[in-house]
Amino acid sequence: MKNYTHEIKWALYFALMMLVWMVFERMAGLHDEHIDKHPLITNFVAIPAIAMYVFALRQKREKAYGGHMSYKQGFMSGLIMTLVITILSPLTQYITSTIITPDFFTHAINYAVSEGKMSQTEAEDYFSLTNYVKQTILFTPVMGIVTTTIVAVFVKRK
Repeated sequence: MKNYTHEIKWALYFALMMLVWMVFERMAGLHDEHIDKHPLITNFVAIPAIAMYVFALRQKREKAYGGHMSYKQGFMSGLIMTLVITILSPLTQYITSTIITPDFFTHAINYAVSEGKMSQTEAEDYFSLTNYVKQTILFTPVMGIVTTTIVAVFVKRK
């Protein structure tokens, strides 16, 4: 476990960043009065998410490898970080959905139905904590692996 403290630390930072992002989204009204803009604006979380991987891998390169890190070392570090982030993702989704913005699903359902994007049943099935937890468990490792694959190329140093 000691070998992975760096990755665990950065995964915790990542989870905290995601929660702060959700607070900002809620404060900006993206979870209620501006919910129509939510599907687009929420994608900008990719910027701080990628930055977190860059910072984590650069710090790993400097502290653990004395400024030299192979692609494989960077990729493995990012992969471990992704695993921990994936493990934490149901908890962060639960905190978001029950504490930060408990009315999000209701607003999203109402919006989707009123705009004719989904039926009531489809919207209720899609906008639920269960479905969002499933999505985050599937989506987090995919995006983490893609991000790690790319970031490790730029962070490696011989």
